[in-house]
Amino acid sequence: MNTGVKITAFAAALAATFGTAYGVGRGVGPVDEPRKAVHGEHAASSEHGAGAGHGGDHAAAAQASPAGGLQVSEGGYTLAMETPRPAVGKSVLRFSVKDASGRKVTAFTTEHGKELHFIVASRDLTVYRHLHPVRAADGTWSTPVDLPAAGGYKAFADFKPAVAGAKGVTLGVDLSVPGAYAPQPLPAAAPTAAVDGYQVTLGGTLDPGKAGELKLTVTKAGKPVTDLEPYLGAYGHLVALRDGDLAYLHVHPNEGGPGPDVSFTATAPSAGTYRLFLDFQHGGKVRTAAFTVHAGPGHATTPAPSGNATHDADGHSHG
Repeated sequence: MNTGVKITAFAAALAATFGTAYGVGRGVGPVDEPRKAVHGEHAASSEHGAGAGHGGDHAAAAQASPAGGLQVSEGGYTLAMETPRPAVGKSVLRFSVKDASGRKVTAFTTEHGKELHFIVASRDLTVYRHLHPVRAADGTWSTPVDLPAAGGYKAFADFKPAVAGAKGVTLGVDLSVPGAYAPQPLPAAAPTAAVDGYQVTLGGTLDPGKAGELKLTVTKAGKPVTDLEPYLGAYGHLVALRDGDLAYLHVHPNEGGPGPDVSFTATAPSAGTYRLFLDFQHGGKVRTAAFTVHAGPGHATTPAPSGNATHDADGHSHG
């Protein structure tokens, strides 16, 4: 890996076991001076246990975390959806995080510019939304969303309560969009994903139980993009979801920036197929490139991405 682009989303970078993933940046420092990122928003760390994704250093993350987001309740907190059956098209999702006493939580620790990060993905992994809901005084969160088709979806809430000694938590809950459902096949693996005139190439290895580097290179019109802009404190964020159960994998970015390369260290919790979603910002607009990656025996060593999911800037909501 080029030292100039050394960067580790979602071991605190992918080095952390996939848990919550979405940091693909090269740094998670201030916008004017990005530094080494400990991608907490979607990153795995020992602090987050099985489901959390913020904070923690790379070494700790590498030792911890099984895939997360598989439970609606964990660590004394529950994700309560008030709108479990949103309509096809544009609607508003409402939910709350409740504590062990059933009270709505109203105090959260701000991480990467937000108190809570909210991801919605279709069960077939062809639709992806990264949302930033707004919290009302009573602890009810709400966010607009555009879901293009009927079927099963899963929502993930990634947060850290503002309580002394609290750890990061990632909770997951099923959503059902009524209507005729026609599941789509998982996009085939391919070396490059195209989005909004940009090309993103993924290289590296993703192995079960073994840390490996994933490097994503952003180009436009055949030229390297060397002026990526910080988004939520990093030059990119990576969310990883496991095909089948949609386990939310934590990924952390390595140092580096501002392009064209962004890298992550990651350890797959098991053999199988994973869908990676890379958020990056350029020209004042956030875009998402998606990749299908295989890990384990019988699969290619080098992950091969594909970018056919509906998760571009129009569909990938960044509130």
